[in-house]
Order: sequence, then C-alpha cells, then structure tokens
Amino acid sequence: MTRRRTALALAAATLALAACAEPQTPEAPTTGADELVIGLTYTPDVQFAPFYVAEERGYYEDAGVDVTLRHHGASESLLGALEAGEEDLVVAGGDEMLQARSAGVPVVTVATLYEEYPVVLIVPADSDITTAADLAGHSVGIPGPFGETYFGLLALLGNAGLSEEDVTVESIGYTQQAALSAGHVDAVMGFANNDAVRFAQAGVDVRTIPLGDVPLVGIGIGAHEDIADDGATAAVVEATMRGVRDVVEDPAAAVEIAAEHVPGLADPAAREAAMATVEATVPLYGSATGTNDPALWEAMATFMAEQGLLEGEVAAADAVRALG
Repeated sequence: MTRRRTALALAAATLALAACAEPQTPEAPTTGADELVIGLTYTPDVQFAPFYVAEERGYYEDAGVDVTLRHHGASESLLGALEAGEEDLVVAGGDEMLQARSAGVPVVTVATLYEEYPVVLIVPADSDITTAADLAGHSVGIPGPFGETYFGLLALLGNAGLSEEDVTVESIGYTQQAALSAGHVDAVMGFANNDAVRFAQAGVDVRTIPLGDVPLVGIGIGAHEDIADDGATAAVVEATMRGVRDVVEDPAAAVEIAAEHVPGLADPAAREAAMATVEATVPLYGSATGTNDPALWEAMATFMAEQGLLEGEVAAADAVRALG
C-alpha cells in the first residue's frame, strides 16, 4: 500500500475511533520513515542501476524513506500504476510524462536523470546517410508512433527542415536490429545506451547520428501530484542521485549490484553487455544533479503541442518542479 493510500486509511480509522472514545490527553505522535513505491518500468534491467545502488547502499534509509522498487508487468501501461495509486513515483521520459499529463494523468516530473536526450538515428556503417537531411527519400524504422523514439524522430526531422512526408516511416516494433540488418529499412531510431549497444554486441557495423539540440526532456523521475512537493519526495530524489553519481564513478560496482536484481547477469556475455550499457549511459547523466530545466520544458510543451502530441492544453510549469 502506498503512502497516500496508507494515510487515507489511517485518517479514516482515527476518525472512527475518535467518535466512540473518551477524551484523552494527547500523546506525542510516533514518527517513522515515509513509505514510497517507485515504479521501474517493465523488467529488471541494468538501466535502473542507480536505484539498485541507492537501495543496496542504504541511501533511501539514510534519507528517512522506506522505498519499494516495483517493476511493471510486460502488459502494464507506463503510468497506469501511478494513476491507480499503486505507485508514488515512476521512471519515464519527461516528454512521455508531459504527454500523459495533457491526458489527465496526475504526474509531475521532479528530477531529470538523463540530461542528454538518449535517442539517436542508427544507420549501416556504409550508408550514404550522414546527416538528418540525408533522410529525405529514405525509410526509417520506429517501434511505433509513440514514445521517445517517435518524438526524437519528429525533432530530428524538424531540425533538418523535413517532415514525416519527406521520409517513409515504418512501424517495426522493437525489431530495430533485425529490420536494419536485413535491409527492410534504411535507418532506425533507437537508444544510444540500449539499441546502439546491442548492435555492437551483435557485431553489426553501424553508425549513430545524434539528434543535436532538440526540445525534448529525457528519462526522469515523476511523482503523483499529491506528493510532488513533499519532503519525502525530495529525499528520494537526492538519494537516487547519490546512486547515479556512484554509477558514474564506478560502473563496474554498479553492474555487480545490479546483478542481484537482474536475472542472467552471472553469464559473462550478459555481464559484458550490461557493462557496455552502463558505460554508454554515463554520458547521458551529464552533471548528475537531477536538475530540471524550466526553459527546456517550455520549449518542449510548445514543440509537442505543435506536433499534435498533446491531448489537451497543459502548462509546462504545472508538469515539472525545479527541485534540483
């Protein structure tokens, strides 16, 4: 049970007892750690190493918060558990959380984990595509018209003066490696610390083309709006960022800790791949402070509205807290 639901239950019980009890001298309240559930989307993965490290090294306990790390099921929606009250905080893209808030989901971003947007364009090493402008007339694969790979593609095209009409966009699911290797598409959108690493691990010779400066915010921590301004939420952010800084300082130790959570990392090949993922993730953390950039959020809200990615009007200031 999350802290919000626990508080409601305790309040109801207190009112019921007060209605039938004799007046008594008030006693000092019993204090304890706040209980918060953090949603780590889908299956355990080394990408969540900062959270595993923060838990293993007692950073959440030091901060006075009793944290439960919860992985979503494969069929669970990104923010469904937070909306349902089963999670208090969740890890997701800032752009994904802004889109969800425009649809009525009560999520507020309280920290930015990836200061660098993690999506890149991936092409075969011998491709004639060397810049975004070269995509004109070519096909590009994305998992589907959703999420950060799609948002990143729109931003990439916009920077190059192109639109979706100038390229052939193929929804290929999460089959980037197979689709590109077999020549079904000329390029794919993927994550620098995931898909690009998998290509390298498979021995597929590719090049990555960065998106450059785009009006998008990458992976961060979102909180239910009821607790976005709570001290416990700020404590969780700081404890998690301690975990991030530990990962940056010692990726190998982070992989060791992640191995306690991620099945299969005892296998040498899997351990090598996990290490490559962490090393590719370190640059994305930037200054590793968790700071949110209000100006970037304003630019993102404008861009996503212009692209028709928001279901309703949403003010950037209502969707993010400058806790950093």
